[in-house]
Amino acid sequence: MKRKFSNILWACGVSATLMMQSCSLDEVNPGGFTLENLGTTPAGYETLLNQCYFGLERQFYNGIDFMGFMEGNTDLWTAKTNQMGQNDNVFKFFAGASPNLTFTNALWNAAYDGIGACNLAIETAPNCSFATDAERNAKVAEAHFLRAVYYYNLVEMFGGVVKLTAVQKSNNYSPERTDALEIYRDVIIPDLRFAAEWLPVGNYDADANPTKKSALGYLAKACLATRQYDTPEFLQEGFDAAKKLITDCESGGSNYMTYMYADFDDVFKEANNKSNKEALWKYTVYGGKTHGSSNGNYRTNRNDEHFLCQLNHFGARIDNQAVRLAWDGGVQGDFMPTQHLLSLYVQDNGTLDPRFHKLFITEWKANQEYSWTDGDALRYGKDASKVGDKINVGDLAIRFVMPQDANYASEVADKGTSNHLLIDYKDVYDDSNKGIIMTAGEGENHYRYYYPSLNKHASSNYFVANESNMRNGNLNGVMPMRMAEIYLIAAEYDIVLNGGGQAMGYINKVRQRAGAAPLSGAATIRTVLDERGRELCGEFTRFFDLKRTGMYKDASYLQSTFPELAGYFKPEYALRPIPSNYTDVITTGALFKNPGY
Repeated sequence: MKRKFSNILWACGVSATLMMQSCSLDEVNPGGFTLENLGTTPAGYETLLNQCYFGLERQFYNGIDFMGFMEGNTDLWTAKTNQMGQNDNVFKFFAGASPNLTFTNALWNAAYDGIGACNLAIETAPNCSFATDAERNAKVAEAHFLRAVYYYNLVEMFGGVVKLTAVQKSNNYSPERTDALEIYRDVIIPDLRFAAEWLPVGNYDADANPTKKSALGYLAKACLATRQYDTPEFLQEGFDAAKKLITDCESGGSNYMTYMYADFDDVFKEANNKSNKEALWKYTVYGGKTHGSSNGNYRTNRNDEHFLCQLNHFGARIDNQAVRLAWDGGVQGDFMPTQHLLSLYVQDNGTLDPRFHKLFITEWKANQEYSWTDGDALRYGKDASKVGDKINVGDLAIRFVMPQDANYASEVADKGTSNHLLIDYKDVYDDSNKGIIMTAGEGENHYRYYYPSLNKHASSNYFVANESNMRNGNLNGVMPMRMAEIYLIAAEYDIVLNGGGQAMGYINKVRQRAGAAPLSGAATIRTVLDERGRELCGEFTRFFDLKRTGMYKDASYLQSTFPELAGYFKPEYALRPIPSNYTDVITTGALFKNPGY
């Protein structure tokens, strides 16, 4: 299980060719070992593999930066309360200002730190005293898988990047830029093939190590991504990988231990977080009290906080230590659902997709005693008679209602006299303009502070540094990919390769499990994209989904789903800027500046 990382800084040195970071190639090695002999024994090689996760722990699949890169600037999310100036790089395509050319630096550095560590593990493997070649291949396959994951994210985020498949011994100030498709051909696809052949089958309890199903899942994902580079070269291979997983899942998982929960409630249940059977790959970052925090591990595994609404704007809620260590609200989040995301859960028959109330928190209890004030009564449309009425700790404090909820009409009718703060969907969202209502009368619309909060990442098992009430033990697992996505990937493949005759069947498998009404007719790419929004929102996929399906080629798609964001969009923003921290210190920097930056 790859959880603990040494405090030595050699990983920075491994990739210093690319990064020119603060880490020095002359860094004193406090462990007293050398890179040449560390990986000569299986025990030492395990340490090399551990280092391959260092970049992953720092920046990938946790934290606002990566979540912002993968889910921000899309049709599903806007900044908290839709307020300008709330990380406009991530939520508003720079909001008309000059693009920030440094905000991708940390992720760029972490990726190449990880790639450098993977290259070292791959190069060292032939000299390690494994008992058999099969044992050696099973171990080095882990490094191949992780290198593919790093490069997949780099290429899809930045386009062509620097291709490194060997340990770098010195700084190269004139690197070449390699086209995205070439990196797929030379690194990503071969690495995943090797990993799919040699990684072990594993078990449901493995919480960090990739397995065969991890490699097949990412092979299906990576091959599908290549379709945007005008080649069918890898599509059938990716479709076959997806079908292998689906066949295994539907026949009991005997080959790859694939599984999809029969009950949607189980997918994000806290009890299933660390040993989630549906996960194709998951990992847990160590957070013990004695572990160093130079890589920010004290904030890992808290993706839940990014989706919380602004509860503390109402007096019955307060942010204190106890709340901060819970997942149901306290810390002010970053992501607010767009009108388009919520509209995706309205089914054709006018009812709500059952996933909505399973995935979003829509009511909150008071955590401090509160009495209605004159100001709040005026602000939230309460009758004057409510002034002075008390909300006790544990009472319902805030409730958000959708027009499709069973008692919607009566609850809205009682809005002025209910003891809790009632938030009508129509107080916050404007269906006619597909946006957020920012003003009310001549002032601010205070209702927009309260909105459905995604609970997919909700768990109380995380580590918090410098708090007296730390939670260690069964730490949160991060789930970058799960089986339900494979069905939607297969649907997209079927449309692209075969015209879509089987696509709706794959989609309806996901909907059936969720209890949603089945869809009929011919499936299109938009059908898949909408279903991915419902099923996978907040799971590190949406930016790449819009990019892969061509929705960023012009503003027409965003104009139809999130017009405000479309106003800031330029087609070149389908790629992120390669950080100027890098391009400014190499002689070939002009080659690495993406259009528009």
